[in-house]
Amino acid sequence: MTRKLFVLNGPNLNMLGVREPELYGTKTLDEVRADCERVADELGFELFFAQSNAEHELIEWVHEAFRQQATVVINPAGLSFGSVSLLDALHMLSTPVVEVHITNIHARDADHRHSITSKVARTVIAGAGVYGYELAIRAADRLTG
Repeated sequence: MTRKLFVLNGPNLNMLGVREPELYGTKTLDEVRADCERVADELGFELFFAQSNAEHELIEWVHEAFRQQATVVINPAGLSFGSVSLLDALHMLSTPVVEVHITNIHARDADHRHSITSKVARTVIAGAGVYGYELAIRAADRLTG
């Protein structure tokens, strides 16, 4: 049986590589995707990787992860701090959720310090840059066995 992994990315992450490189680095989302594909393949995951600036689309992908019993790695980005709808969708999952943030959100300004979506995450990785995605996938592997 193939293990399924959804790596979901929230608003503005399509601008990686050009948006505030001093905070987010210079790697593009396509480069992050390639890194995720490599690690997922190494660990035997079937990968679905997506990004949207639309909250409803992320919620639909979480619903699909629920239907497929997929493990979820998610960088909710700005939705981390106020999307009860996304939190509710993630709450439905019986599979592990690993939350990843490129920056150390705990060291940021008050608006970017408290992720409500962390309430449903088994593991949160923050501040490792885009390498955090690899760490998150490896954590997902350990959590799913």
